[in-house]
Amino acid sequence: MTVVPLETFLADPLFSKATISPDGKRLAYLSPRNGRTQVWVRGLDQEHDEAVCVTDDRRRGIKSYQWTDDPRWLLYRQDTDGNEDWHLFRVDLDAPDAPAVDLTPLAPGSRVLEVLPAPRHPGRVVVTMNPRVLHFDTFLVDVASGEQELLVEGGSIMGGAVLTPDLEPRYWVGQTDDGAWEFRDTDADRVIHRAGGPENPNGITPVRLTPDGAAVVLADHSPAGDLELVRIDIATGSRTVLAGIPGRSLCRMSTITAFPPSTYVSRKTGEVIGARFVGDRPTIVPITPEFAEVLTALEKLSDGVLNELSSDADERFWVASFTHDREPDLTYLYDHLTGDSRLLLRPRPDLEPDALARMQGVTYTARDGLPIHAFLTLPVGVPHEDLPLVVYVHGGPWANDVWRFDPGVQLLANRGYAVIQPNFRGSDGYGRRHMTAAIKQLAGDMHNDLVDAAEWLVGQGVVDPTRIAIMGASYGGYSALVGATVTPDYFATAIDIVGISSLPNCITSMPEFVRPVLLNNWMTYAGDPKEPTDLADMLARSPITMVDKIRIPMLIAQGAKDARVVQAESDNMVAALRERDIPVEYLLAGDEGHGFQNPENVLWLWRSIERHLAEHLGG
Repeated sequence: MTVVPLETFLADPLFSKATISPDGKRLAYLSPRNGRTQVWVRGLDQEHDEAVCVTDDRRRGIKSYQWTDDPRWLLYRQDTDGNEDWHLFRVDLDAPDAPAVDLTPLAPGSRVLEVLPAPRHPGRVVVTMNPRVLHFDTFLVDVASGEQELLVEGGSIMGGAVLTPDLEPRYWVGQTDDGAWEFRDTDADRVIHRAGGPENPNGITPVRLTPDGAAVVLADHSPAGDLELVRIDIATGSRTVLAGIPGRSLCRMSTITAFPPSTYVSRKTGEVIGARFVGDRPTIVPITPEFAEVLTALEKLSDGVLNELSSDADERFWVASFTHDREPDLTYLYDHLTGDSRLLLRPRPDLEPDALARMQGVTYTARDGLPIHAFLTLPVGVPHEDLPLVVYVHGGPWANDVWRFDPGVQLLANRGYAVIQPNFRGSDGYGRRHMTAAIKQLAGDMHNDLVDAAEWLVGQGVVDPTRIAIMGASYGGYSALVGATVTPDYFATAIDIVGISSLPNCITSMPEFVRPVLLNNWMTYAGDPKEPTDLADMLARSPITMVDKIRIPMLIAQGAKDARVVQAESDNMVAALRERDIPVEYLLAGDEGHGFQNPENVLWLWRSIERHLAEHLGG
């Protein structure tokens, strides 16, 4: 087994998130400069050494951006040290050395929630933000001047207006008082679509009107419980399935975090043209004949799965990257007129795919009979017998792990660890029954699913039962703490990254404008801390109340600017462990939020994880 340097796995990719300009003349992408990822622009026929760096963010780096309809302007969102108070910035490609302009100079505590194109209003974008902290208003923003026009006043995170193509606030989508989700025609006072709350803890996203305004496209469950992409006619209410796979669900990870898109939208027509479905490997389903033809050509370029995709306004040129477990985000330029294609970017040229571990989809059965899907990564070049194991738990919990290149997983496998990533009950992407089986099961059956994953591997002789660790971030960090408390003799160590130690405190400390939308997720699945019975149950499922049971060494990492899981969640756990002389290493980053992003902090975290696991698991 070739030992790959930690820095090689964890460094920012040399290139990522490439997109083509609407006029088809330039390529934009992310690449490091001065230790942070920046936006670069170059001609289609130029190389990186001819590109121009058009941003200069020295604090946190830029992780996403978007073209406007005018190829002179680029937009990106940025917060301060991970506090999620997002602002919208504009870059002028005619003056690439000029500082980026903040189009949304909001007060602390306010943030830009969404930025959408306005096809019938050239030079402008639709921006939803909360300058009045508890209320999300929608504005039409002139990109060149920064001038703002109020379109809709008074929405909330529970729901808001859906604008017609003419920017009229005729529709509303959101959560009702009883927890259901609705898409409503407010002019006619008529419900077009209604969906249950518990099976949709993150809402019914994605939601978009068709370009003619005659229908809405959204995610909805089939009678069998699989999540499909459907079109609902606004005049008649008739429902048409645009994309669905029996036994598979639409992947909605991009609606929560920076993952491949759930749907692809035509730059030329504004139609939804493709959808992504969850599986051992994701499946892309074309919706229009035109995109089916493009997709067939693109899929010949890589043995991965289509990831990011953009085109020029005429849809002649396409820039496509591909998800892959060992050769991530290879990016190609494809000319649909001539059929020609060429490789544009190889993001991680220092990594040799053959030296990396395969991520394979597996299924095991939980102790109550529920089938659980997981991803298993085994080290290369060593016998797959009596290995040390890391149970790596995703956040959310209403999210899901997907087949992809994960630098941390590859690092662990390269150090000799087996890694399993269970999509335990409550994970999105596996249907209605799988989701709702998690209600009131935090630190219960949700945790049993994780232990059952390890036991399944122990039973096959793959894993040494005395060398099992549990780790994760956010909900995964909570799971690590639960592993150390609810099953104190099972795991050899636990690693908690921005994890919850007290369920009631975590919920009550969330930003005030977030709390109304908690009904279908935290309130339903964990409980309402204002209700005495729920409060008692939540405390009983909170690791901070079970700290006396912990006997294993711990590693805890926290961002001081975390707006979701506040620093007190980790501070309190660390103080309780140290009071009881339980070995705990505490990494507190003053310039991070809900997870570590700055390169020096990422290296600090993973060097600590590498050393901690080597000491306590023996990889």
